[in-house]
Amino acid sequence: MSRPPVYLVDASVYLFRSWFSMPDDFVNAAGQPTNAVYGFTGFLCNLLEQTQSRHVAVAFDVSLESSFRNEIYPEYKANRDPAPRELKRQFAWAQAVAEAMGLACYADPSYEADDLIGTLAIHWQAKGHPVCVVTADKDLAQLVGENDHWWDFSRNRKLDAGQLTEKFGVMPRQIADFLALTGDAVDNIPGVPGVGPKSAAALLSHFGDLDSLYARLDEVPFLSIRGAKSLARKLDEHRDAAEMAKRLTVIETAVESALAAPDISRADTDADALNALFDDLSFGGLLRNRCLRA
Repeated sequence: MSRPPVYLVDASVYLFRSWFSMPDDFVNAAGQPTNAVYGFTGFLCNLLEQTQSRHVAVAFDVSLESSFRNEIYPEYKANRDPAPRELKRQFAWAQAVAEAMGLACYADPSYEADDLIGTLAIHWQAKGHPVCVVTADKDLAQLVGENDHWWDFSRNRKLDAGQLTEKFGVMPRQIADFLALTGDAVDNIPGVPGVGPKSAAALLSHFGDLDSLYARLDEVPFLSIRGAKSLARKLDEHRDAAEMAKRLTVIETAVESALAAPDISRADTDADALNALFDDLSFGGLLRNRCLRA
């Protein structure tokens, strides 16, 4: 008997998208912006209506400047402007909305949403449930196994492991190694200078992973890769950087706060709490009624 899929939601993606795409005239009675939480709430309704799932978790980022990755590399994500106060306030409202709708929510001061999702994914995969990671973040593709999916919900792109391999040029389990070699400008992670996506994909196709690549580095000059000899030298010179980057790109899968409460079965909607929130946010009846029915 097949077990139902579990849906693990990367909240930040949909909050940031709403923050930048929804009109600024979404405000509450106090004049505080509500556009991000309004768009996010609509997304949650769409997700629940489409999936009819009772197994949904929503992970939030509260460690954008204090995660364990900043201890490894202080410049991690230093290229990003801090979230404005008006948006941070909406993150808190979004979590309150999700909780009022009966959804399990997760946040941790030392770990990112990716790590919380990774921990939950491993837990539920071990129990035989297919996992669907709801995100647009390529990093989370590394969690997708044979029966799982990566779902960019807003763009309606739901990809399995084979389709992700076609999209990124490497297998999902190689994503962290791939990013360690190429670097990740979005997260300000340096890679190996001169190693681009094609070279990284070719190296991982031959060696499988970063550890095996460095264990057999003497083979690189003889590979049919453009500039193989200079590539070997670059890999050798920047080995420490690549190995440090791997510590940043790999998703943690044993976050204690998530393991302490891994049950993501949906509870009943708390109509009183939801109505009170929507009163404070000045949300109208259409979205309110959708949420109460979802």
